[in-house]
Amino acid sequence: MGITLRRLTLSYGSRILLDRVSADLPDSALTALLGRNGTGKSTLLRAIAGLGPSASGSIRLCGRELHGLTQRQRARTVGFVATDKVRIANLTCEEVVALGRAPYTDWIGRLSGGDREIVRHALRLTGMESFAAKTMDTLSDGECQRIMIARALAQDTPVILLDEPTAFLDLPNRYELCTLLRRLAREQHKCILFSTHELDIALSLCDGVALIDPPALHHLPTSEMILSGHIERLFAGGGIRFDPASRSVRPLKE
Repeated sequence: MGITLRRLTLSYGSRILLDRVSADLPDSALTALLGRNGTGKSTLLRAIAGLGPSASGSIRLCGRELHGLTQRQRARTVGFVATDKVRIANLTCEEVVALGRAPYTDWIGRLSGGDREIVRHALRLTGMESFAAKTMDTLSDGECQRIMIARALAQDTPVILLDEPTAFLDLPNRYELCTLLRRLAREQHKCILFSTHELDIALSLCDGVALIDPPALHHLPTSEMILSGHIERLFAGGGIRFDPASRSVRPLKE
């Protein structure tokens, strides 16, 4: 099992975001994390990555308790791609991807021949091999996201988390990026969890959906989530309705 949550409670200041939630996110699967703004998607991702505290409960990665892992063990278990735009002018794409090998290199960060091959393989998997010598300030937003995913792949972790990876992309690039994530999850046997507001992409490309409905977290296979009624409740009162048949949201008619 990739990610296991047991009776996990998360808070933001004095506000409880999630209260004693449990879920099992499997390997070789792409899972979308849905929820309204401010309901704790980023907070949950950061907690799973070990970058933010949890009030109580348990987070296990690949069967091991998160808080029992050393910093190096954690870096070899979970990779995290933030939502920020990244523009590193003085590093080539290959050098940026090579940063993912930091948990495996010696104290001066020297890459072995094996490390370099892993970096090249990560670039090939993301379709960015021909960009290796370019700097990231010359790339489009979609290309930059692929490089950051390649860096996470070079980190060689069984769990990869992404916070709004499609936020700055146009519609074709959103589908292309999420199709890549699905292929990587299945072919590289990764547990990939990403937050998104793209309901149509989540329901058409993902194996499962984790939906935050504070203080609850509902996690189901996509086909079951569509029929569960949870999505309808998510949009209740928002002036739109969810149509399970077409897997789309539509404005309510006046």
